[in-house]
Amino acid sequence: MDPNILSQLYTKYTGTTPEGAPEALASSGSNRRYFRLHGNPTLIGVIGTCRPENEAFLYLADHFAQRGIPVPRVVAVSDDRMSYLQEDLGDTLLFNAIERGRLTSSFSNAERDLLTRTIQLLPDIQFNGAVGLDFGQCYPSSQFDVRSIMWDLNYFKYCFLKATGLEFDENLLEDDFQAMAQVLMRSNSSTFMYRDFQSRNVMIRDGEPWFIDFQGGRRGPFYYDVASFLWQAKAGFPQSLRDDLIDKYIAALRKYKPVDTEYFHEQLRHFVLFRTLQVLGAYGFRGYFEKKPHFMQSVPYAIANLRCLLDEPYPEYPYLTEVLHRLVGLNQFSDELKKRTLTVHVFSFAYKKGIPDDATGNGGGYVFDCRAINNPGKYERYKQFTGLDTEVIEFLEDDGEITEFLKHCYALVDASVKRYVERGFTSLTVAFGCTGGRHRSVYSAQHLAEHINKEFNVKVELQHREQNIEQTFMPI
Repeated sequence: MDPNILSQLYTKYTGTTPEGAPEALASSGSNRRYFRLHGNPTLIGVIGTCRPENEAFLYLADHFAQRGIPVPRVVAVSDDRMSYLQEDLGDTLLFNAIERGRLTSSFSNAERDLLTRTIQLLPDIQFNGAVGLDFGQCYPSSQFDVRSIMWDLNYFKYCFLKATGLEFDENLLEDDFQAMAQVLMRSNSSTFMYRDFQSRNVMIRDGEPWFIDFQGGRRGPFYYDVASFLWQAKAGFPQSLRDDLIDKYIAALRKYKPVDTEYFHEQLRHFVLFRTLQVLGAYGFRGYFEKKPHFMQSVPYAIANLRCLLDEPYPEYPYLTEVLHRLVGLNQFSDELKKRTLTVHVFSFAYKKGIPDDATGNGGGYVFDCRAINNPGKYERYKQFTGLDTEVIEFLEDDGEITEFLKHCYALVDASVKRYVERGFTSLTVAFGCTGGRHRSVYSAQHLAEHINKEFNVKVELQHREQNIEQTFMPI
């Protein structure tokens, strides 16, 4: 469909022409196309490919808005119901707002606060959002039931498991699929199940969470959304953070119903396993079959989640867990995980002996010249020491030049490390040179190595070349 239809709809709604052509926005797994229409007001235009899916979104958006839930307001709909205009919530996804935490596994207080506020709102969507909701308007299914469970499990089997080439007994696997369906169904409830509740479907506007992409929701158990949010493959939540957020969710849930925490945790782990399999099925279809790189890049993260889950037994599904243990042990996933691990190589050196070679074959990286910094080596009392000794450290830091110098180095290197981790790169080299490779370069390389290891939790290989000192900093 021509995006100009959105411009016409904008004019019909506002009485004015949008400024320029509709600006295409990125989308991931959806076939819907999104555009920003600039003007007064600036709006988001959506072109769908499936009318029933559009109708589900339009109905749910209106219903949730009436219930006071923060969702984008739909302001105009085309006559054929295939396109519509909605409120512009900005460009900040929760996924991006917690980027530093995702990349380093160390979440700041501000990031934790956003996550807390988001998950505390989840029971409102599930319970308050279900009040007066006509689940018959949901698409493609009105409820979470055995049929939908089996559909997702077979989605995993055919779109992911078979694509790996792993051998398995279909009858035995089906038996455990049936057993899982029975376990999951014992927690069914008349609440709204968002189904794809994860940080890419939460917008942050003025510091507050807003919810999008809920058109696949249906009546179903609240456990599913908790699993979906906290075990999102690329979110990178450490278990301690998950535990804290689960506590926050349970506290908010008690506004609507009493909670047996032991039962909650026991039942949740089954939904986490189920959601992980469903996600792998989606990655298989979107990645292996539709050849969308974003989904292929996410597979190692989901496999890593699955490995952790299998550390605890699932006696209810003996054959399934056997198959899954073999799955996570496949070389293609072990090798991929190793390939995606970044090592930062940091050197100190003397310029008169040449810039260090990059043994990885990547062609080098950053080379920083420390020779403009006041040199302790020109003073007799410091000649016997290196940049690792207290005497030299105090000299350089009291002088202050090196502190300002490193601040700029950190900014440049930090930006690269972020992108390298995100893109799955495996090696970055940073070298500091000075006259003799003894004082300024040694201080700088040592401090950068410690900084990178602390801030990004990645492996750092440090070599003070002229001092014959090597040190390895391992991720925690």
